[in-house]
Amino acid sequence: MATFLYRLGRFSFRKRHFVALFWVALLTLAGAGAAGAPAAGNSSFSIPGTEAQKAFDLLDERFPGTSADGATARVVFKAPDGQKMTDPGNKAAVRETVDELSGGAEVVQVTDPYQGGGVSQDGSIAYASVTYEVSGMELEESSREALKAAAEDARESGLTVEIGGDALQAVPETGSAEIIGIGVAAVVLVITLGSLLAAGLPLLTAIVGVGIGVASITALASTLDLGSTTSILASMIGLAVGIDYALFVVSRYRAELAEGRTREEAAGRAVGTAGSAVVFAGLTVVIALVGLSVVNIPMLTKMGIAAAGTVAVAVLIALTLIPAVLGYAGRRVRPAGEKSKLLGGGRAKNKAERPNMGTRWASFVVRRPLAVLLLGVVGLGAAAVPAGSLELGLPDDGSQPVSTTQRRAYDLLSEGFGPGFNGPLVVVVDAEGSDDPQAVFKQAGDEIKALDNVVNVAPAAPNKAGDTATIAVIPDAKPSSVTTEDLVHDIRAAGADIKDGTGADVLVTGATAMNIDVSQKLNDALVPYLVLVVGLAFLLLIVVFRSILVPLKAALGFLLSVLAALGAVVAVYQWGWLSGLMGVEETGPIMSMMPIFMVGVVFGLAMDYEVFLVTRIREAHVHGEKPAQAVVTGFRYSARVVTAAAIIMIAVFSGFIGSSDSMVKMIGFGLATAVLFDAFVVRMAIVPAVLALLGEKAWWLPKWLDRALPNVDVEGESLAALDRAADKDDEDKELVRA
Repeated sequence: MATFLYRLGRFSFRKRHFVALFWVALLTLAGAGAAGAPAAGNSSFSIPGTEAQKAFDLLDERFPGTSADGATARVVFKAPDGQKMTDPGNKAAVRETVDELSGGAEVVQVTDPYQGGGVSQDGSIAYASVTYEVSGMELEESSREALKAAAEDARESGLTVEIGGDALQAVPETGSAEIIGIGVAAVVLVITLGSLLAAGLPLLTAIVGVGIGVASITALASTLDLGSTTSILASMIGLAVGIDYALFVVSRYRAELAEGRTREEAAGRAVGTAGSAVVFAGLTVVIALVGLSVVNIPMLTKMGIAAAGTVAVAVLIALTLIPAVLGYAGRRVRPAGEKSKLLGGGRAKNKAERPNMGTRWASFVVRRPLAVLLLGVVGLGAAAVPAGSLELGLPDDGSQPVSTTQRRAYDLLSEGFGPGFNGPLVVVVDAEGSDDPQAVFKQAGDEIKALDNVVNVAPAAPNKAGDTATIAVIPDAKPSSVTTEDLVHDIRAAGADIKDGTGADVLVTGATAMNIDVSQKLNDALVPYLVLVVGLAFLLLIVVFRSILVPLKAALGFLLSVLAALGAVVAVYQWGWLSGLMGVEETGPIMSMMPIFMVGVVFGLAMDYEVFLVTRIREAHVHGEKPAQAVVTGFRYSARVVTAAAIIMIAVFSGFIGSSDSMVKMIGFGLATAVLFDAFVVRMAIVPAVLALLGEKAWWLPKWLDRALPNVDVEGESLAALDRAADKDDEDKELVRA
């Protein structure tokens, strides 16, 4: 592989006009597709195989035209102090709003609070429910504007009016913190590479790669039902790995220049060595992201594949566009150790050059490996303790910032009707094969009323055929509480008894039940997913490092860092530690997708640092150095760059903590924390300590396996053979002349 990539790097350097034109054309094509495509909305949410999804499908079949999956809105009214919603003036204002909403083009039904029991017992709060014929993703902007206008008209009468539900779901905004993250990345690149131009190359190429990836996602969003969050997560991961991969190739290019190679040769060597590490690091990330499909949640699968595509583009850009751009830069990208005049280059050195920080740190670790190992493991173990209290759920309007109308509507409904009113359960009774469906409907309602934690059970509402009915159940606790989850399980247990006695199916659905089923499905899939992803990457790393213990150590280190990061997420978002600093306005259960998504993404990123760091160590060992000295040599050449790459990735991920979307905010914090733990504790401390303790055993591989594995030559040994052959040719020529 090293020889192929070496030739690719030289080709891209020589044919830079062609390579640059190709990427610019691809960016233009993707941009044109994105400009002409419909805007991405919120992806439709389906969970195949769950009871809640089966009930939704049954509603579509037995209640045609009711738009079971259509967008909904709750317009909540509160009377001024000293007044009631039943006062004539307030009543007239509400009914005027209902009439205004009923004329909407996509509206199926609007309930009148005074006819449907939508007024609180104390009379201070009322609500009207609006049902649309299309999902929130498909809802026209004009319908959203009409909803807001109706609420504003009602406010002019003196009422407090807020809107809840999914009809107003907005495209999440990442805020200015994302720009700050890119700014931090730029500063780190300048310090690391010692040149403004060299620092700009990784940023430029990463932005091109993210531009192509995000534009492609935007162009296909409507066709493939990709939500707005998909492009944000793809840009988050693509930007981070794009900068890192480019940084490794540029750094190796400067190191090759310092060895006295020509610029074309240095580009080829950089792609042949660092590029090999980029390929395998990128493969681990892609495996982890595509592996999310085993969970069988379509939205998560699409997010993973879209992000994996952006990572693949970042790899290809690092292998082709970076050497091409280096060709354009020419002498303005200096050899390693040289700085531009603007940054202090060209000044006389007053003292002998000291060993760099990576060398000093690695020397310290190999002298005290056991102490460093124990300190690192104990520290990560302590950080992971909160993960034992992990509670999972999906965000609802109660987790929105208090500045949003959705959150204020949620709070008003809780005040007027109780917290459980924000998460009603829909029980679907399928009595198609029953002799007396009405008796079954009554039995189901009576048994649900007898359960604990139930505030209200509405009368059964049968369909036209009379064989299926829906029963609305109001819990006494908020939707994301453990109490409500227990109630869903109790209703399902009672439904199983009814099925045994009557043959009728009793299914629980609604947004709250769907969230519970999603959490359970993700929990069930976590272990199989972990086995699949870690197993595939373990096999890949055996091929890369030709060792059993090094990949095993990499996987165990990853588990430590991801558990510690989950502990930090629980401490901030569930316990409320530092919540003000992180902009967390409402603590609660951790998003149910968080553990499995973190496992996938963090594993891929952790293996990035493992590959980049350990390939340098193995390269030194393959070229004859003792194990301990190889660790020091590997750190001398790669610690500075890996540190810079980690800081860049942390800065980019931290930028997404400023997002308006709670899921994006939490993922940004979790990934930034995981990279911090993995890069600076696991890879920089635990990895060299373990390699120093294992010594020569670290590189042990059974002979039969050594013969069976393909030789991918990540260390560039074939390139060293080219050097030896060139040297021999030079010697032969000298002999002929003599």
